[in-house]
Amino acid sequence: MTKAPAKAPSDAKAQAPKRNSFTRFLDTVEWLGNLLPHPVTLFAILAVGIVLLSGLFGWLGLAVVDPRPAGAAGVADDGMIRAVSLLNGDGVRRIFTSLTTNFTGFAPLGVVLVAMLGVGVAERSGLLSAAVRAMVLSAPRHVVTVAIVFAGIVSNTASEVGYVVLIPLAGAIFYALGRHPLAGMAAAFAGVSGGYSANLLIGTIDPLLAGITQEAARLIDPGYVVVATANWYFMVASTFLITLVGSLVTIFIVEPKLGTYDTSRADPDILDKRMMEQLTGEEKKGLLWAGIALLGVLALMAITLLPEWGILRNPDTGDRINSPFFRGFVVWILIFFIVTGYAYGRVVGTMKTDRDVIDAMSAALASLGLYIVLVFFAAQFVAFFGWTNLGAISAVTGAQFLQDTGMTGPAVFFFFILMCAIINLSLGSASAQWAVTAPIFVPMLMLIGYSPETIQAAYRIGDSSTNIITPMMSYFGLILAWATRYDKNLGVGTLIAMMLPYSMFFILIWSAFFVLWTFGLGLPVGPGSPTYYTP
Repeated sequence: MTKAPAKAPSDAKAQAPKRNSFTRFLDTVEWLGNLLPHPVTLFAILAVGIVLLSGLFGWLGLAVVDPRPAGAAGVADDGMIRAVSLLNGDGVRRIFTSLTTNFTGFAPLGVVLVAMLGVGVAERSGLLSAAVRAMVLSAPRHVVTVAIVFAGIVSNTASEVGYVVLIPLAGAIFYALGRHPLAGMAAAFAGVSGGYSANLLIGTIDPLLAGITQEAARLIDPGYVVVATANWYFMVASTFLITLVGSLVTIFIVEPKLGTYDTSRADPDILDKRMMEQLTGEEKKGLLWAGIALLGVLALMAITLLPEWGILRNPDTGDRINSPFFRGFVVWILIFFIVTGYAYGRVVGTMKTDRDVIDAMSAALASLGLYIVLVFFAAQFVAFFGWTNLGAISAVTGAQFLQDTGMTGPAVFFFFILMCAIINLSLGSASAQWAVTAPIFVPMLMLIGYSPETIQAAYRIGDSSTNIITPMMSYFGLILAWATRYDKNLGVGTLIAMMLPYSMFFILIWSAFFVLWTFGLGLPVGPGSPTYYTP
């Protein structure tokens, strides 16, 4: 009798994917990050910590020279930025009287609440489920990944729509395809936030940054002008670069690390069991009417923006970009989802009366309970951090360190981009960070021969690349709250470890691409934008 061969190791071990050194590094980041307390507790601790630190640094008299010109808004008479203590009488009174307004005035809160009123109608009517199934059930899996990253980048023209709509929708799309929903959310988050400065169109951030850059450039050249399209060529090219890099990181790093999705860890309400079913005839008819409703909304949008008399153009300058249309884009999100969701629901029978619409809105806001609690404490931390001037002081100190290196060749931009990326971890707003650091960086680099337009393009790489790994980013708490609906055990460390590969590859490849574009190929970063400046 032939003896049976020795049994191989268990299938689980034999089939377990090999974990390379990079994956083990991410596991370590996740483990360390998850040692942190619950995000709500963490922000509460940080808020208290900032108050205590402000008292210490205020007592020590910590101060740096303000790089902004004398007489500019916010500049002290003595030209210094000083640490402000919140442990004295004035500080304690300010905390007590501003606690409520810090919460209600936190910018992302209102945007999310308003947008979710509309998204709730589209979700409850079944429109989102049907639209997702129509788009993805027959699509190749990797094409879907590319489309999601690309859509995230393009959504930055009106930034809120990416955070509020696309990221949770990407999770639903991946789940419909039998893939890990967190990988879909990561791909969308990488496009929306990691690729924040890349786009095919000029967005609201472009004129804002150009204005700050121009003021900084005029410290050296009083007549210098920086236009909103200063970085347009480079940002268009960057759109395709970030789409490629973000897609490859999702497919080859993030998704394999996440592994097979375990539905037992999810909120049962978020798992739509019909997501893999083919569309019925009634649903197809509903999508047709939703499409007709969409055309009506788009026509209304065009009427308010495109004509010379468009009511939502800038009433003073006639500008279409820096206008009420884009500043109030969340209203269009609300209208879009209510109109299309109701049109779909009327056809399929899920929206019969106004009561159905109201119930849908109520359910949508009810799902944001954790986010609202988190925002209360996050808003306090952000407000305290701003009041104490510790963010501005750390930004100026970091910028001064780069200045002291004395480098003059194109390689200086690698250090400049890295410095901006590090500063972004503590000072999340692109415009706020640039308002403080541009008066140092722009004159410094102009004096060694680089144009303000080139300097601004480099800044945007550093600012965008680390958005996705810093809790200081305004929408980080929202992404975390939605991700926990797919994984109730998910912590800050898991989210940071999931997004860290995107940050690492974005900053490395995007920086190299910038140097190749500007100094290797000699291409301008925008129309009429020089690469060099002659002092």
